[in-house]
Amino acid sequence: MHTKTESINILGIETSCDETAAAVVANGNVVKSSVVASQGKLHEKYGGVVPEIASRAHIENIYPVVAEAIEKSGIESEDIDAIAVANQPGLTIALMVGVTAAKTLALVWEKPLIAINHLHAHMQSAILTTGDFELPAAALIVSGGHTSVYNYRRPLDPKLLGATIDDAAGEAFDKVAIILKLPYPGGPEIEKIAKEGNPQAINFPRSMLGPDSLDFSFSGIKTAVLYYCHGQDMKGKNLIDSMSRRQIADVAASFQAAVVDVLLEKTRRAAEKINARTILVGGGVASNENLRAGLRAMCESSSPPKKLLIAPKHYCTDNAVMVASLAYHKFKARAFADLSLEPEASG
Repeated sequence: MHTKTESINILGIETSCDETAAAVVANGNVVKSSVVASQGKLHEKYGGVVPEIASRAHIENIYPVVAEAIEKSGIESEDIDAIAVANQPGLTIALMVGVTAAKTLALVWEKPLIAINHLHAHMQSAILTTGDFELPAAALIVSGGHTSVYNYRRPLDPKLLGATIDDAAGEAFDKVAIILKLPYPGGPEIEKIAKEGNPQAINFPRSMLGPDSLDFSFSGIKTAVLYYCHGQDMKGKNLIDSMSRRQIADVAASFQAAVVDVLLEKTRRAAEKINARTILVGGGVASNENLRAGLRAMCESSSPPKKLLIAPKHYCTDNAVMVASLAYHKFKARAFADLSLEPEASG
């Protein structure tokens, strides 16, 4: 049993895509260590994450990363109170590595095992440094694999309001970067060159899916950029090869503006639907400065103004701090998993 003054230390493990991450977090918000091994260079030449390569890299990295996280935390393994792992959603063969490692440690160390939904954990990234906000909150999670909006009333029970029906926003950024022949990963590169362009140069479509829809669709804008750069019949000359840097910047800026407009409008609708007092934002695309600025303006202009909590940039991308943070709430609720836990591609 823990007294009120003792810390509950949770080891979090995250391998849902292409980052091998481990962290030790006490009481849900005291970060004692955070270690992330990125695989960006391994996937760069493919223009996207290759599941088999990701899985092999996770196998090589998982135990060194976990060992480093424990060493940096300044505590011993016996002081770990539970092992938490993201088991959904994500690439199954990538998730399998983290789940297997977590189950092994839980068995050997005789510690409780906690299963975490990766998307729900992203919400924790937004509130990690503060508990000072009013509920209900509309939570926008926008990443490479998922774009979703939730009704957040309590950490263990977020209600999904809307999700992508095709490409996620981050996936669209990466695919458009390939079309524009920009380096991988595409999101930061598009944001960088877009600063040189005119966001009103090209009127790319904003897919809203109806006046009340809270779902997302980004396949249409990706196709619109493709047609703009290759011609409507896809048989024309690749215009990218003859475009100036300014013209490419205009395409990037116009594309980015369209995606941000959709994200802002869907978040506004969700907030209105649930009478949200706070907006929470997490996921890799949440590091985009145009999106952050748009969200700030939206919240400030609301009546009454809404509180905006966006994950710090170093916690926007996949990390294990958010896994361990959410696991603290599951630990208090005694919501443990057993050793039959398996990864789930969708969540």
